[in-house]
Amino acid sequence: MSHGNPAIGEVFIVDDDPAVRDLLASLFSRDGFQVTNFADGLSLMASARARTPVCIILDVNIPGRSGLDILKELNARDYPAPIFIMSGHGDIPTAVEAIKNGALGFIEKPFSSSNLVAKVRDAMAAYSGRAEGTKANTFHFPGREPLTRREQDVLAHIVAGESSKEAGRRLAISPRTIEVHRARIMEKLGARNVADLVRIVYDEGRRQR
Repeated sequence: MSHGNPAIGEVFIVDDDPAVRDLLASLFSRDGFQVTNFADGLSLMASARARTPVCIILDVNIPGRSGLDILKELNARDYPAPIFIMSGHGDIPTAVEAIKNGALGFIEKPFSSSNLVAKVRDAMAAYSGRAEGTKANTFHFPGREPLTRREQDVLAHIVAGESSKEAGRRLAISPRTIEVHRARIMEKLGARNVADLVRIVYDEGRRQR
């Protein structure tokens, strides 16, 4: 709750539905964030390149460029703030595609107002901690496609023997998102199952510091 305190960071919200924008703006403003709303991807792009928010909440179905297009254009994997994709259809292929293109998480509409901001806050904190610790926790597999920063994080938890639920709780992302990352990691490393993945990590993986 801001109560006149300075904003704790700026959140970009992108949705073509004014009611959704207003609801999200109200939720985040009440929690102390400064909020900037956008009705389309073009206006977002200009602002996202001029300044960095603490996070972006991006609807997948917006006029002109889709949310997936925006993820690619912003190079979401390397963008300095977490990006959450939002969709009313809740279809798994869209979630998978969004995560492949760098989205940190997937928000399904209708969402629960009560815990949305808390979930986003937790994910931002985990994202910030991971960004700071990236170099200390990097697996390298010579001759194979490199893992993204988030895939590195997920792999570290898989190797530690954690379930998707445990890993998701620690990284503040959903178990389904963990499973998407795990499938991508297995595809990149040619692993048939989780046991095979762990064997590859111990046989071929090299920790870089």
